[in-house]
Amino acid sequence: MIRRMVDFFGDEQYARQRRRLFYLALVLIVIADFLVPRAHAEYLWERLPGWSAAYGLGSCVLLIFVSKFLGHQGGLMRREDYYD
Repeated sequence: MIRRMVDFFGDEQYARQRRRLFYLALVLIVIADFLVPRAHAEYLWERLPGWSAAYGLGSCVLLIFVSKFLGHQGGLMRREDYYD
C-alpha cells in the first residue's frame, strides 16, 4: 500500500493524475468554504469566502522569503563544507 502511494507521488508518469487530484481537492475546499456559516466572524475580512486560504498562503510565502533573506543575506547559511 505504501509503495503504491510513494510511486504515485514520486513517479512522473502519474503527474497528470496527481494534478487532477489536487485540482479536485482545491475545488472541493473552495466549495466547502462557501458552505461554512460566518455568523461567528468578528471582523469584516473574516466574512469573506477564501480569506483564511489567502491569509495562509500569503503568510507561508512571506515566511519563505524572509527565511531565504535571513539565510542568504543575513549570514545564517553556511557553505556545505563549513564544518569539514
